[in-house]
Amino acid sequence: MARHAILVIDMLNDFIGEKAPLRCPGGDAIIPNLQKLFGWVRSRRDDNVQLVHIQEAHRKNDADFRVRPVHAVKGTWGSDFIPELYPQGDEYIVQKRRHSGFAYTDLDLYLREENIDTVVVTGVWTNVCVRSTASDALYHAYKVITLSDGCASKTEEMHEYGLKDLSIFTKVMTIDEYIEAWEKGEDPWIGGGDRENRVE
Repeated sequence: MARHAILVIDMLNDFIGEKAPLRCPGGDAIIPNLQKLFGWVRSRRDDNVQLVHIQEAHRKNDADFRVRPVHAVKGTWGSDFIPELYPQGDEYIVQKRRHSGFAYTDLDLYLREENIDTVVVTGVWTNVCVRSTASDALYHAYKVITLSDGCASKTEEMHEYGLKDLSIFTKVMTIDEYIEAWEKGEDPWIGGGDRENRVE
C-alpha cells in the first residue's frame, strides 16, 4: 500500500495574515481547505497518510537575507505556525533555512524511516518553496502530488505559473480529489507527471 507524507510548507505567522511582513495573500484563503485536509488525516485509523510540518527557521544573519527581507527567524513569532494549522501530537516538524524542505534537513531521512513513497506538497509560496520542495522530492525519487487548492502564492498569477511548472513532474489535483481517491482505495498519484510532453 502507498504511504504518503503531506508536507505543509511555511504556514507561518510571517507569511499568513494581515500582520505578516512577507504576507502571501492567497495563504489566508487556503486555511479552510487545509483545515479540512488536517481533519481528514487526523481522523484516519492508520498512518498511511501523515502530516509533516515544514517550518522556515532562519538564523539571524542567514544568507537568504541577501536576496529577501528578514523573515521567519528561528524562535520568533514570525517563524511560528499560525494557530489555525498548529501541529498536534507526534506530527513531525522539519525546520529549514532554504527554500526546499529537503535542503540540509533530515526530511529525507525521516521519510525513508517511515517508508514513505509519495510526497504531497501544500503551503506557500507555490512558485518558490512549494516548487523547490517538490523538485527535491523528485530528485530523491519520491512520487509527488501537488494539492492545487492547498497551495498559494503572492499573486494568483504566480500561483498559476507555479502549478504549470509543477504539472510537468507531479500530479496536480484538488484536496477533494485527493481524499476521494483514498476513500475509493485508489492511489491518488496514478497519472502524475507529463509523460507525453503536453504541458505548454
